[in-house]
Amino acid sequence: MKLSKIYRPRNPVFWLLIGFNLLSTALAWIARNYDLAPLPALAVAAAAVANAVIGLFLMLRLMREEPPSTAG
Repeated sequence: MKLSKIYRPRNPVFWLLIGFNLLSTALAWIARNYDLAPLPALAVAAAAVANAVIGLFLMLRLMREEPPSTAG
């Protein structure tokens, strides 16, 4: 597995992957550092897990795509 298959700044899916992972990190930080009531805590945790799963699927999509050829 090559990192170059994931790191493709010209591909919009790469930026979606970055955005979802940052949002998941922020939600996990909120869930850990704030004393939330049970229902909001569950909602924040569920959103963090959902974002992580979406990020995983985007990463797998990037890994399966062939990079554009540089031959002109």
